[in-house]
Amino acid sequence: MGEPIVRIQGLQKSFGGLEVVRGVDLEVERGEVVVIFGRSGSGKSTLLRCVNMIEDPTAGTIEVAGVRLGGGHRTRRKRRQIRQLRLHTGMVFQHFNLFPNMTALHNVMVGPLCAGQGKEAEIRTRALDLLDRVGLADKAGEHPIRLSGGQQQRVAIARALAMHPDVMLFDEPTSSLDPELTGEVLAVMTALATDLHMTMLVVTHEMGFAREVADRMCFFHEGRILEEGPPEQIVSSPTRPETKTFLDAVL
Repeated sequence: MGEPIVRIQGLQKSFGGLEVVRGVDLEVERGEVVVIFGRSGSGKSTLLRCVNMIEDPTAGTIEVAGVRLGGGHRTRRKRRQIRQLRLHTGMVFQHFNLFPNMTALHNVMVGPLCAGQGKEAEIRTRALDLLDRVGLADKAGEHPIRLSGGQQQRVAIARALAMHPDVMLFDEPTSSLDPELTGEVLAVMTALATDLHMTMLVVTHEMGFAREVADRMCFFHEGRILEEGPPEQIVSSPTRPETKTFLDAVL
């Protein structure tokens, strides 16, 4: 395998006196799907937000597609580097964060337009293709209020893909959805992994998705990766009692 597309080294994140992420090391290869799971409040989402530099690390470094950053004051140079890093990442949040005053199509187009990634007609064509990929070609002209939660999340996935990311980050993308809408979002994510071989870091409690799609699972506990390995090994024969206790509760 080649150089990792994501390299996290010694990552720590504290909020005041509360240490949320405690010295995480993680590498992700291009085309790999890594699922991070664990109890609520264990630091999983904070880890993902540090990868996209929504949160500044307290210590350690994040590297994505050769762009390497650490914590510290956001100087002009660092802000430029953050913008560069984010060109390589697409992030999908728990809550869809769509622009309510824009149609689905314009929500997908707005990022590339602002970044100057081509002519408007070209960006529109790609946005329509992406909406078709997530099964929403017929909803291009609808505003978010007219879409179900699952449809809004699929628009959010198309919006992230529109920036041509090297890595997709998913922060519990189905946690705010009704159970009957979860499957349509997981189906799109599965297609990204199996059809496009998209590199993905996924924070989720969806163990069925993890077993089917993940190359590796990482159990996050009290701010650390306590155990990692292939899905079948992690789910069937976890080595740490904390992992087994968690899996017994969710499976």
